[in-house]
Amino acid sequence: MKDLLLVLTQKEIKVRYKNSWLGYAWSVANPLAFALIYFVAFGIFMRVEVPNYPLFLIAGLFPWHWLANSIGAAPNIFLANATLIKKVRFPRNVLVASTVLNDGLHFLLSIPVILGFLIAFRFAPSWSWLIGIPLLALAQFMMAYGLALAIASVNLFFRDLDRLTAIAITFLFFLTPIAYSSSMIPTPYQAMIYLNPIAPLMVSWQQLFLSGSLSWPLLLLSYGYALACLGLGSLVYLKLSSRFAEVV
Repeated sequence: MKDLLLVLTQKEIKVRYKNSWLGYAWSVANPLAFALIYFVAFGIFMRVEVPNYPLFLIAGLFPWHWLANSIGAAPNIFLANATLIKKVRFPRNVLVASTVLNDGLHFLLSIPVILGFLIAFRFAPSWSWLIGIPLLALAQFMMAYGLALAIASVNLFFRDLDRLTAIAITFLFFLTPIAYSSSMIPTPYQAMIYLNPIAPLMVSWQQLFLSGSLSWPLLLLSYGYALACLGLGSLVYLKLSSRFAEVV
């Protein structure tokens, strides 16, 4: 299974960059473009009071795009491999794992860009990155994989799920403190923001990159949500996978 996962991940990378001259630049262009847009809209026009706002945006948008890309691609993962699913017997969840892993690798490769912006703003990386990045990356992989696996499985039976997924991603983005700080949320609603399973993970990334700190309560909450998503995705997949070849 490990060999299959490696082969599929390599295939995903080759397909993404086939006939692409800019290659690695495309991995960072999208989050940087969004960071610029939100900085102009919220930082300049609306004057959001967040210290070092460009860095704040970059620290949240890069990990967010890993999650959003993986979940956004989920509805079509099994559909795009329909021929393979019909003709070959193999653990189909590897297709989802390779997609999420591929997006995760692109995020990890973008960390030097985040580091470059930190240095430009006279910030220094912390030794805590050596522990924090693997811990948060693992939690995010489990969360993204679990959600993507559930969505990919259900979409074979309810083909409108791809449109609903796109809408849900938009809702989640604005309900997650990425373009705004969690401290800006009115006090009565402060606790409610962490009912959003994405929020503690994104806040943890921002804290790690900007201050080198890692909140253990937020980390534990992130892992709780990640394990719940992983369990949900696995349960849905096991329930439906026997019928994949019939409906794909």
